[in-house]
Amino acid sequence: MRISHNFDGGAIEVVAIDDPQNIRLRLPSDNAAPIRQWFYFRLQGGAGKALRLVFENAGQAAYPNWEGYRCVASYDRRNWFRVAGTDYIDGQLIVEHTPERDSVYYAFFEPYSHERHLDLLGWAEMSPYAQVRNLGATVEGRDLDVVVVGRPGRARQPVWIIARQHPGETMSEWFVEGLLERLLDSADPVARRVRERAVLYIVPNMNPDGAVRGNLRTNAAGRNLNREWRDPDPAAAPEVALVRQAMMESGCSLFLDIHGDEELPYVFFSTADEVPAFNAELAASQQRFMEAFKAASPDFQTEQGYKPGRFGDELLSLASKWVANHFACLSLTLEMPFKDNANMPDGQTGWSAQRSKRLGAAILNPLLRHLEG
Repeated sequence: MRISHNFDGGAIEVVAIDDPQNIRLRLPSDNAAPIRQWFYFRLQGGAGKALRLVFENAGQAAYPNWEGYRCVASYDRRNWFRVAGTDYIDGQLIVEHTPERDSVYYAFFEPYSHERHLDLLGWAEMSPYAQVRNLGATVEGRDLDVVVVGRPGRARQPVWIIARQHPGETMSEWFVEGLLERLLDSADPVARRVRERAVLYIVPNMNPDGAVRGNLRTNAAGRNLNREWRDPDPAAAPEVALVRQAMMESGCSLFLDIHGDEELPYVFFSTADEVPAFNAELAASQQRFMEAFKAASPDFQTEQGYKPGRFGDELLSLASKWVANHFACLSLTLEMPFKDNANMPDGQTGWSAQRSKRLGAAILNPLLRHLEG
């Protein structure tokens, strides 16, 4: 048998692979920060063998609440399924699986490759409603791009949507793919109305370096981009500095930051209620947006989420909190689960790329409700 990870987004440490019933692995840390949880690798030579994969340091993961989590697997990197035999015992994540084919991929969640990211940008560029603009370069010199839908004008509100500040939260770029597919559909009446009322600035991947490297939460310089918004370092966190500068130039009337949560099995918003600029008008706007989203997608709920005070002194260093305070606009962080939606579980896929895409398409309904006032 052989395990490899030297590909886009790949990440694992192999301790021992000589015994199929005791394949010993370790979760690797981000390239420049002591944070670990993301894994993605290929195993060859396992067809028909009862494999037992032991992630020995799972208890040292950034989010060690593995209860309810199931590993994802694929033979072709297109169709992914959950491995039922996934357990967390005494600080170790144990995956038991008998692959049907000789080559199988295992991952923390369905990956979203840099090639697919570039394909998404190329597809959007071909739309008559969109243009792709380069904002600058990342720490390692990769392009940081924004998809602009609509043309600035007096009656058009500037809307910003960013995703994948934390590169291992790949469901966020799947969400954006679903959003763009609907938004650029000429036959969709909701999309048409949104395009008529807004200019949308959509950044599908805020952290291309971390995504390619297989990081969970940080960029190539080891920075958590979602803690850089108060005063971004243009050398260590150029991704935030570039996007923030573009936002200052365009203005912002609505901001959405798309994420995934490793522990909570729900789809929910982290709101900006605690920022100094939050007022009754924003509270009413936020409530209308959430009610419209609940009507558009039963996957979304408002009963479960983060407790008040979670971010403490870091509050205004987070993207949606800084934007809410600076622009005094509706600003939300959307969280999707790595596990499953406990309210609408799917035994085969759990939360998945396709469900993330459907949720991305559904966000256009509350977006239109907001734009219409």
